[in-house]
Amino acid sequence: MSKILVADDSRVQVTLFRKALLEDGFEVVAAQDALQAGMLALREAPDAIILDINMPGGSGIEVLKRLKRSSKTEHIPVVVVSGNQDPNVRQVVHELGVEEFLAKPVDLSQLRKTLLQLFPAQNIPRPS
Repeated sequence: MSKILVADDSRVQVTLFRKALLEDGFEVVAAQDALQAGMLALREAPDAIILDINMPGGSGIEVLKRLKRSSKTEHIPVVVVSGNQDPNVRQVVHELGVEEFLAKPVDLSQLRKTLLQLFPAQNIPRPS
């Protein structure tokens, strides 16, 4: 079973992602702020991270930079989810090596499609 770290300060968003990911057979850990996201990424060694950009305690971009600089976390695929529509933000996160940038509100079928590409062996129902 693959483990996903969901890092988002919105409890509603975390609940939606957790429910969908659990239904798809993933184990889920959640972080509510940037500091917790970095610590959980190191401690839990998730198979992928869903990362919000705007969080308390620092930006998701700073978290992403730290993840990509650490030999313990640089290999973990990251999917950024954000309501931030600034094209510069999209460019920066892609340059930092994210797998995908999904705009909020996130279409769960698009998230499933992205995860299916990352984890083809995971038992995810194919988007219809």
